Amino acid sequence: MRIFKTVSRTVLGLAALFASNLSYAFDVPAAAPAAAVPAAAPPLNWHAIIMFLIFVSITLGITYWAATRTKTAADFYAAGRGVTGFQNGMAIAGDYMSAASFLGIAALVYFNGFYGLIFSVGWLVGWPIILFLVAERLRNLGKYTYADVVSFRLQQGPIRIMAAISSLIVVIWYLIGQAVGAGQLLHTLVPQMSYRMSIVIVGVLIILYVTLGGMKATTWVQIIKAGLLLGGATCMAFGVMLHEGFSFAKLFSDAVALHPKGIKIMQSVVPIGAKANPIESISLGLTLMFGTAGLPHILMRFFTVTDSKAARKSVLYGTCFIGYFYILTFIIGFGAIILVANNPEYVVNVTKNILDLKGGGSMPAIYLSHAIGGNFFLGFIAAVAFATILAVVSGLTLAGASALSHDIYASVIKKGKADEKKEVWVSKMCVIGLGILAVLLGIAFEKQNVAYIVALTFSIAACTNFPIMVLSVFWKGLTTRGAVLGGYTGIFGSIILLIIGPTVWTKVLGNGPALFPYDFPTFVVLPVVLIVAYVASITDGSESAKKERAAFEAQMIRAETGLGAEVAASH
Repeated sequence: MRIFKTVSRTVLGLAALFASNLSYAFDVPAAAPAAAVPAAAPPLNWHAIIMFLIFVSITLGITYWAATRTKTAADFYAAGRGVTGFQNGMAIAGDYMSAASFLGIAALVYFNGFYGLIFSVGWLVGWPIILFLVAERLRNLGKYTYADVVSFRLQQGPIRIMAAISSLIVVIWYLIGQAVGAGQLLHTLVPQMSYRMSIVIVGVLIILYVTLGGMKATTWVQIIKAGLLLGGATCMAFGVMLHEGFSFAKLFSDAVALHPKGIKIMQSVVPIGAKANPIESISLGLTLMFGTAGLPHILMRFFTVTDSKAARKSVLYGTCFIGYFYILTFIIGFGAIILVANNPEYVVNVTKNILDLKGGGSMPAIYLSHAIGGNFFLGFIAAVAFATILAVVSGLTLAGASALSHDIYASVIKKGKADEKKEVWVSKMCVIGLGILAVLLGIAFEKQNVAYIVALTFSIAACTNFPIMVLSVFWKGLTTRGAVLGGYTGIFGSIILLIIGPTVWTKVLGNGPALFPYDFPTFVVLPVVLIVAYVASITDGSESAKKERAAFEAQMIRAETGLGAEVAASH
């Protein structure tokens, strides 16, 4: 607790000192010579800074509360399994609705119109799959990670190593995108603060949340963030519809009249990446749908609830919250076309391109908040976007640390005989390591094109985590050999095809025409994974394979009934 208090006071003290040192930029008398005012220091958005500090203070208080109640491994990894269905549904929404969802989809709609809806629908369709296929079985079979489910009747060592590698790739690359976004956002809110300092502050906060509060603190940070984000997006959408007389017909007609593409923004199907290819669209849909159902930090949330019934409820609540949010982002995107585009206050040069925004292509939602509610609402939405990143990164960091400590250290190295306190200590050290790694990678990728990160993370989740998990739960014939070979096929297949695909090979590396023509390799890799896992399993005649097939009935009984499942440690 002393460490917590010391670090917390240090963070808040530095923030206060930083704010006081910057106040000169606003206290310069009107008659002062121009040279007295720093030319490179744009005005600070004090509304955003104050709300940011309020959010950090509240979440640090929650972390302190959670730290006093985190005693066991179940507390650290799964919040004592005492989270209710509604709470977990809010936390799932908070964990899943990233800054990319909020800012990215609104920007897609702003630039392309109706096309942006494919991302909303693609991500949302993954949730019914989780609800009907895996939520209940995950809660009944697993303990702390999805690798517990995959390795339930298979050999622990090879399966957990493969699952941990897959999880860590997804987590680390997901962290890069979130860290870069957090650094850029905080640097935008406080221009006098360097990008690197912004990244460091984010890293320190994440380490505090997860190391001291574990899943309890992470859950409540995600719940608060989800409430703020849903509330802010609702106010933005309400403001847009109020401006349009609550008429969708007027909203769309006004957007068509103002947008350079005209009526084309209302097309439901448009070329993706300048290629009118149905395979690209199918592959994108598969990636978003199955990738959602295979994200390790999302799957980990199902181990926090009291029982399988609460797991189902949490998916239902989460799906409703997420679906509602994505509808709002669609309204926000069209509202930005009307209220942000062609406004000299937000556009670089209205005579050249009315869509070219100051600050980059991710700003439509941020500028819309200013157009609707002025500086105060802009500060609120900017702080909410920052809270969004903190919540998502907290969940990612905990998932990555769990893969290292529970799957590798406790289950592989210690063969399931690790001391519980030692395992939690290892997990906390992993959190610190991942936090530092996120800071370093965020700095390294500051100037890089990170668009391919989404493709990589969701492709590996869709081609490795999801199919192997489903096969292990529903197919009696899956063996360790089939799962391992299929899993590594998904990992390396996704990485290789992404590297030689248009995004990396052509745009990032500048090597000319891509060797693989599609941005998302799921359409090719996923069937290959299923074939490899099937062939490797049915040709496995070893004694261990026979025992694994024989153990399927016991696994199925537990998955369907919950007999023998981990019970809640606290409520």
